[in-house]
Amino acid sequence: MDRRDSEHYRAAGVDIDAGNALVEAIKPLARATARAGSDAGLGGFGAFFDLKAAGYRDPILVATTDGVGTKLKLAIATGNHQTIGIDLVAMCVNDLVVQGAEPLFFLDYFATGRLDVEKARIIVAGIAEACRAVGCALIGGETAEMPGMYREGDYDLAGFAVGAVERGQALDGSSVAAGDIVLGIESSGLHSNGFSLVRRVVEQAGLDYRAPAPFAPGTSLAEALLRPTRLYVKPCLAAVKAGGVKALAHITGGGLLENPPRVLPPGLAAELDARRWPLPPVFRWLAETASIARQEMARTFNCGIGMVAVAAPVDVARVTRALVDAGERVHEIGKIVPRPAGAPGTVIAHWEAAWPG
Repeated sequence: MDRRDSEHYRAAGVDIDAGNALVEAIKPLARATARAGSDAGLGGFGAFFDLKAAGYRDPILVATTDGVGTKLKLAIATGNHQTIGIDLVAMCVNDLVVQGAEPLFFLDYFATGRLDVEKARIIVAGIAEACRAVGCALIGGETAEMPGMYREGDYDLAGFAVGAVERGQALDGSSVAAGDIVLGIESSGLHSNGFSLVRRVVEQAGLDYRAPAPFAPGTSLAEALLRPTRLYVKPCLAAVKAGGVKALAHITGGGLLENPPRVLPPGLAAELDARRWPLPPVFRWLAETASIARQEMARTFNCGIGMVAVAAPVDVARVTRALVDAGERVHEIGKIVPRPAGAPGTVIAHWEAAWPG
């Protein structure tokens, strides 16, 4: 493309030079995520990953893709972009680990109407930070500048992660049986689900995102709501390595009601006791402020439990110790029971004693 063509393209709203500047700015961020099997370099048309160099003998690959939903709207509205990249990685790699897979590499897709290099660099810095935290290489991605597609200041994010597990060692929940114990691992807050409802509650309550959060003294509402999704990869892998984990479920879209059944064999259900873990203030505030019914709360939000593990009673102490030693707060929140025909896959008992509604 000669200079005249480049100027015409810039006049149409696409700045190739800005895109090149972003690539140069994020190369050090990507290099910092390098791990065995990948050099985490940017600039090619594709990226290689050497599974043998990563230590695998007979691996099965596991792939996930996700975004952060309308939590982006809150980040855009408040100008707080530092942690939204952490959310993006977490939503993908937390889905990988529930199958016993170690995340190996990550790619991101960033789309906007007009590329702001510094804003994009901050977002990618969050992605790189999360990748380093879980031992996952940031090996590439795509930056799309599409004037006319997005309003000024808007952007979208998507992520793609690939992991591996040795053949025969994947978690599929097939060994889960009635009488097994359900362990709940605490969330860090809302994570990245339910934000369309959250933003509506804030709007109807007439609140300013810059004002103190009604449920978190000393923190602005924006900061409290944007708290990043917890990264469960290393604690869960440690628990799997310790032995005894039969299944893991990431409590994401669909909340506590719809996610645990995804890892249970037919004919079984998860019976949870809402008195067995604390309902964090942000969820209590949402329920009380907007009079959200308990059923909707449990189907929309994680309600304080971001990941679920299932283990036989004899293995509960060992699994719990591995998770606690890795920095997690764990509660024994229920058990696996036979599921009558037509009954729901998750039953929450005693929530009237623990949750508003």
